[in-house]
Amino acid sequence: MTIEMKEAKENEQLQIALVGNPNGGKTSLFNSLTGLRQQVGNFPGVTVDKKTGETVLPNDMRVTMIDLPGTYSLYPRREDEWVAYRVLMRQDKAVHPSVILLVVDASNLKRNLLFCSQLIDLKYPVAVALTMMDIAAKKGLQIDIPGLERELGVPVVSVNPRKDKGIDELKKVLARVAEQKTTAQPKDFIPIKTLAPTSIEALQEVIPGTGDYASLHYLINHEEFPLNETLQVEIEDAEKRTNFNPTKTQAEEVLQRYRQINTIIQKNVVLPDPLQKKLFTEKLDNLLLHRVWGYVIMLTVLFVLFQCVFWVAQYPMDAIDWLFSTFKGWLGDKLPTVWWSDLLVNGLLAGLGGIVVFIPQIMILFGLITLLEDTGYMARISFLSDRLMRKVGLNGKSVMPMISGFACAVPAIMSTRNIENKKERLITILVTPFMSCSARLPIYIVLIGLMLPDNQNFQKGMIMMAMYLLGIVMSLIVAYALKFWIKIKERSFFIMELPLYRGPRWKNVGITMVEKAKIFVTDAGRIIIVISLCLWFLSSYGPSKRMKAVEAKYEQALAAIPATDSAKIEEINLEKGTDKLENSYAGILGHAIEPVIRPLGFDWKIGIALITSFAAREVFVGTMATLYSVESDNDATLKEKMASAKRTDGTPVYTSATAIALMVFYVLAMQCMSTLAIVKRETKSWKWPVIQFAYMTVLAYVCSLAAYHIFK
Repeated sequence: MTIEMKEAKENEQLQIALVGNPNGGKTSLFNSLTGLRQQVGNFPGVTVDKKTGETVLPNDMRVTMIDLPGTYSLYPRREDEWVAYRVLMRQDKAVHPSVILLVVDASNLKRNLLFCSQLIDLKYPVAVALTMMDIAAKKGLQIDIPGLERELGVPVVSVNPRKDKGIDELKKVLARVAEQKTTAQPKDFIPIKTLAPTSIEALQEVIPGTGDYASLHYLINHEEFPLNETLQVEIEDAEKRTNFNPTKTQAEEVLQRYRQINTIIQKNVVLPDPLQKKLFTEKLDNLLLHRVWGYVIMLTVLFVLFQCVFWVAQYPMDAIDWLFSTFKGWLGDKLPTVWWSDLLVNGLLAGLGGIVVFIPQIMILFGLITLLEDTGYMARISFLSDRLMRKVGLNGKSVMPMISGFACAVPAIMSTRNIENKKERLITILVTPFMSCSARLPIYIVLIGLMLPDNQNFQKGMIMMAMYLLGIVMSLIVAYALKFWIKIKERSFFIMELPLYRGPRWKNVGITMVEKAKIFVTDAGRIIIVISLCLWFLSSYGPSKRMKAVEAKYEQALAAIPATDSAKIEEINLEKGTDKLENSYAGILGHAIEPVIRPLGFDWKIGIALITSFAAREVFVGTMATLYSVESDNDATLKEKMASAKRTDGTPVYTSATAIALMVFYVLAMQCMSTLAIVKRETKSWKWPVIQFAYMTVLAYVCSLAAYHIFK
């Protein structure tokens, strides 16, 4: 048993690292092995996702699976590839796998075996999970798996994680490898020592016990390893003393590996007839990636997506809205008229209703997005967008973070690490918040609902799509301007592997819908509830002089009305609620900023919502729910209360012009403290988040002003 294995068994649960090329089925296999026993964090010191999960092997051994970022070889370029590389080179103190589970795409065997051969030469106990066998068969490839095992010297198991096929056999193999019944291949895949014999020997004198291939990587990348200064100097001296040439050595290594891989493939793989018919995927791409029809189809798909958000979700939304309104009215009648009942009904329940009512839209939106990703169409959107992206200073790799921004800007900005070009990465970070994230969705739904009647779902979908397109168009315009302003010169390339079209995994879609709803309720919900309760206090209380004056004024008015005139009493109570709200702490704050926002068509209540939603945009709806609940005790829905809201001159607050201006403001404004924090973390400076906040706020104000006056 190796030293690493003994340490792992003595100190903690055995770790198995899951590695492989991107788009090879690694994530599907990880999900299949670990199920729901997963955790997501960050690798120490970097913003790269760290997915871990637990699985049980046939010998009742519980092991921790670590899903390392996808990489094509042991020569990293991106930050996430460096993370995987350091783990595999045993330079990460937090992650020390004893076994490597390598995912190999059978339909791209030659490219995948390069990484496999490198892991074998690192002397890890390796098991290979051969995926995409169905695709390989469609391509006409026939693979002799036992022969491949003999040539590689490591166990190879055919699996289909999407259908849970081969998983039990894979677990048995992992158990054997973990117990060291199957040992690492003693023979090098290629004769490593012949690449740089004197340099490798010199390194092994500096770090005794280091394998030949590991020594080669120390010589090439030791500057990136957490070694002490003395050791770094000694390795540098060994390089100079032996005239080590890293570029030449690396090139020769890769050539030798591919020569050996070609030999293995010739022996164990029957290649297809070059004149065979094209796969269905290639035929479909001729249409979906067409220079004209491709864009028409893409816009149609997005339009249908937004139509579904309104059309399908309308019924459960109405039901939830009615349920909360009815329950609040019933509870308000049953509870005594004291401060805590008001807090419960108009603070807690009003804020909670502002969260739950939007769960159907969020589930439907992310279910459909997952569907597009699962089928392989989302990658085509990136490909179609590359030409346009290059014109504005970006490339196709910027599309995926920007599309991820439709969910949340925080992970989207973190995912820009896949962009090697520093300038393009910075521009992508600065424009990604223009994408309409899920937090804006409740705002759009409420405001569009105020503009149009319930039966005009087609028009609602068009307006919703227009808001999303506005963010996209503005991001391209700003990116084009930043291209000239940011002075970083570095060439970039866009190379993307398009996944094959596959049937959607409905279970995966369902899990994603539930998870996104859960995240919205727990993460956004906590903020909304806290701010709703704070707002209830600020809206219910104010300077004692003002509040006493309001009470005295309406006591006299109510005393003069006969007890039988219930309509008049209700009218006076409504006026009293409005007056109390205006003189509360929240009302004073709202009136203070009203002169600044009045040109946009906004009143003081909208001003309060703009301030509170700087914590998180979705707080806007909770703020409105709390303000209108405090003002009025009737059991009308939030939409009905906002629709009936009037200005001091009697005109409605929420006209079409106001609603459009407010939506434009939320499309363009940087109202998310979490996003600003992650921009600071990614750029390692407060300069860029400050610039981002300033330019987006000014842009939002100017465009909202223009929109209000155009539609007024």
